[in-house]
Amino acid sequence: MPDFRVMYNRQKKWIFYLLAIYVLGWGFTMYHTIFLGLALGTCFGFLNLLLLVRKTEKFDKQVSEGKKPRSLGSLSRMATAGIGAAIALKYPEYFNVFTYVIGLMTSYIVIMIDYFYNAMHQHK
Repeated sequence: MPDFRVMYNRQKKWIFYLLAIYVLGWGFTMYHTIFLGLALGTCFGFLNLLLLVRKTEKFDKQVSEGKKPRSLGSLSRMATAGIGAAIALKYPEYFNVFTYVIGLMTSYIVIMIDYFYNAMHQHK
């Protein structure tokens, strides 16, 4: 099984680059709510990615020890996304809810791009 920390560190780097772009977009354009929504969603998506990596490592360890593993924490990740949505809905003058959802999905998009990129470069 691949080392999840190596993949996580690679994906973390790309998410931080995107967050930097969002901060620049917030600072230098007039679309403040759009970029703040993207940044908020990406932060909560990154937190969900961290939770997923930790639960996956724990799951892998339990399987390798022959124990019955528990869940991968879907409920905690949904609750985290709900807290972020509540923040975006509470302060619509600062955060765009639609871009919050897009930002929340950013980590999953980064995971897919990272997977395909590495899969293509390993076969060369």
